[in-house]
Amino acid sequence: MKTNKDLLTRRVAKILPSKEGLEKLITGKKIRLYQGVDPTFKNLHLGHTIGFRKLMDFANAGHEVILLFGTGTVLVGDPSLRDTGRKLITPEEVEANIQEWKNQVSPIIDFDKVEVRQNGDWLTKMTLKDIIHVASNISAVQLFKRDSFTRRIAKNDPVWYHETMYPLLQGYDSVVMDVDLEIGGTDQEFNMLVGRELQRKMNNREKYVLTVPMILGTDGKTMSKSSGNCIWLTDTAEEMYRKIMAVQDDLITTYFELLTNVSLEEVDALDPTQPVENKKKLAFDITKQFHGEDGAQTAARHFETVVQPKGIDPSQSPITLKANLFETLKTADLGVSNSDIKRTIEQGGVEIDGQKITDPLSVVSGSELKFGKSIRRRLVTGD
Repeated sequence: MKTNKDLLTRRVAKILPSKEGLEKLITGKKIRLYQGVDPTFKNLHLGHTIGFRKLMDFANAGHEVILLFGTGTVLVGDPSLRDTGRKLITPEEVEANIQEWKNQVSPIIDFDKVEVRQNGDWLTKMTLKDIIHVASNISAVQLFKRDSFTRRIAKNDPVWYHETMYPLLQGYDSVVMDVDLEIGGTDQEFNMLVGRELQRKMNNREKYVLTVPMILGTDGKTMSKSSGNCIWLTDTAEEMYRKIMAVQDDLITTYFELLTNVSLEEVDALDPTQPVENKKKLAFDITKQFHGEDGAQTAARHFETVVQPKGIDPSQSPITLKANLFETLKTADLGVSNSDIKRTIEQGGVEIDGQKITDPLSVVSGSELKFGKSIRRRLVTGD
């Protein structure tokens, strides 16, 4: 059973207005809290799971937890961290994404302990009078102070009026559900604080805000679908395990703390002089969560018998096979010129699955590439 201290420290970036106030609140009663998510895309990565895990931390502690799908706010599109407006999404896409998300997070969310709601149930029924009433509680100047808006205004790019409504609509969720706490990523702090102000003004009571940390991807930069550095929940067991083995050594402790339930005592006891073994424990734990014990064991064997012995760099993305060998290597980002690629092929410096290929126009297939003396990469077929 997690203590309140554990509940308010692990997977936590910030608590507003104060951690002490929230600790006092949850010591005296069971609270109602939620995390809202706009299903604007299909696949989730490990970074998305941090908030879901925090929800389950509270659910397992006996609190009333809500996972809110933004079927109403998604019609506007969250402008957080965006320098351009979002494209609108169809209701059919929203529903498909919700079902896909439920499937992907089912290994870490116990839906018997978490209530699922959709804010379209109330936002789409609001009248003009309702919207004006909500908007009268927040100043326009306050809305335009958000970073993403000021950046766009500075570049003379438009900020569309419907985007300024997003924080109001998200904030109104707190009022309707009358919550004590909202959980979200650090990029959601502005929106959640608007909800805190609306809760105070419209329901005359406090709402706390808890932000969870962002996580870095396989290249050491913030994990995001636009960066190509994600560990996706839909990855195969072998791919998930391999990608986790590719993360920087200094992220091992952070990954354990944010993405597993391994006790912090066990994490602190890890031997820092054994990063590979520590990372194998990490990769096994996370892969097991989404692919089961057998899947994790198979992935570990594959890494140890295929990837490590052949010297394949797990941090490098696989190469997609094209029409011929030369076209395949041209798109592989090997850090050499096209003429060097052609010369290396013709001089016998390229092998696929141990077989030398000297014709640049050869149609090739296989799973492992050796280019020159040091480059070894996996090969995959295209869509």
